[in-house]
Amino acid sequence: MKKILTIACVFPEIDPFSKAGGLGDFGRSFPRAMQALGHRAFAITPLYGVINKESSSITSWKLQHPCILPGNKQIFVDYYVSEFEGVTIYFIDVPKFFSTRPTIYNASDNSQRFFVFDVAVLELIRLLEESVDIVHCNDWHCGLLPYLLHGQGQSDDKLRSIASVFTIHNLTFQMGKNWWNIHKKNRDAGRTPLPRFGDKRAVERINFARRAIVWADALSTVSETYANEILTEESGEGLSRMLSRRRNRLSGILNGIDYEHYNPATDPGLFARYNSSDWSSKAVNKAELQKMMNLPVSGDIPLLAMATRITEQKGFDLLFEILGELLSENLQLVVFGAGEERYEKMLRSAMKKFSTKMAANLAFDSLNVTKVYAGSDMFLMPSRFEPCGLGQLISLRYGSVPIARATGGIADTVIEMGAEDQSGNGFVFYNYDSADFLSSIRRALVAYGDKSLWNSLVGRGMRESFSWQIPAKKYEKLFYSAIEYHKIGK
Repeated sequence: MKKILTIACVFPEIDPFSKAGGLGDFGRSFPRAMQALGHRAFAITPLYGVINKESSSITSWKLQHPCILPGNKQIFVDYYVSEFEGVTIYFIDVPKFFSTRPTIYNASDNSQRFFVFDVAVLELIRLLEESVDIVHCNDWHCGLLPYLLHGQGQSDDKLRSIASVFTIHNLTFQMGKNWWNIHKKNRDAGRTPLPRFGDKRAVERINFARRAIVWADALSTVSETYANEILTEESGEGLSRMLSRRRNRLSGILNGIDYEHYNPATDPGLFARYNSSDWSSKAVNKAELQKMMNLPVSGDIPLLAMATRITEQKGFDLLFEILGELLSENLQLVVFGAGEERYEKMLRSAMKKFSTKMAANLAFDSLNVTKVYAGSDMFLMPSRFEPCGLGQLISLRYGSVPIARATGGIADTVIEMGAEDQSGNGFVFYNYDSADFLSSIRRALVAYGDKSLWNSLVGRGMRESFSWQIPAKKYEKLFYSAIEYHKIGK
């Protein structure tokens, strides 16, 4: 009989309380997926200023609790708790760093903020009546926890037997500033004692991700392909050698999506609902999306969409290289998202020039984003790199055919359509090249002209399963392995 685990899932963001990207979706879905396997999983996250305690039914748990930071600096932490979708969520607040801030991440002192958060997480685990088996640390923000657990577990019975797992969601982000801006001689090797918290310059140099990779009992990342990519110098972001030394502890596990939350048959945000047996109501969603975005209403014209952070990583350089040629075709383009100012400026300019063919909502609009998936015919993901990518999984669920670059999790999930053998679920290009991107779009446009072929393609994609059922079992196996690794040490 398998051991029932108690898992502390630590996230920098959890949808719908706080969300900047796919990590927020992961934070919402993952604890529930582990609970579905019979385990006890709870979540821990910061109480940011964007979170309304009253409307979110967040109540105080322990207020003004003292915590000691390295250098014997004492801070006072407020702990709150809530129940959401059957999961207990603990919120951590030090108002100076979290609840008084108007944004989640955009701060010059992010290293200090998450230094405090990680120390406060460990103190919370000490305060709990229940014993914890696994601390699951997600992305750099939680990266000090494996190091702290290793050190403090030597003398603390409550922490001694806890195994740590670090999941890399995007290796580009390793600390509160860009890791490559730290001079080589000043970079954190990950094994020295942490600096005094009062030494802000030294704290800014802490590489949270590197320390997690060194000290975690097991490592994972969010797709099998990305797990292989980060072992290379090209994609390893300066950590490929260290990861290669620990590759026996590294697993690639593709994220799932919450099939209850992302369900076109029940989604309250859609203009009309539909399913994989009858998706004729997609036409209603398409017409309403065209109206909402002030585009000419036409059921025949192919509607392409992007819903993403507007950053270099997401392939906007490729998009702008082909935009004029692309919009000379008989199609429409909708972009949803927010991000880098230079790209937003270029999108605004393009909207003026191509006002009948292109529209954009330059805000992170989580309330309306599924309207984009439901109303579009094709979903563009020309990413330079994509550790997992949830966009292609959601687009398949909603019947919007992905056109994507084969990198990271996209390579594991999007397969080029085979017209003759009725295989595949989308259109793929391999080189980070605008001509290849345009060629993949044109292949999709040709297929769109054959309604029988297109309907078959849409149906195949909608019937595929990318739920959390299989990934959760893989994480369960990883957690059991981490416990065994912890017993034998490094």
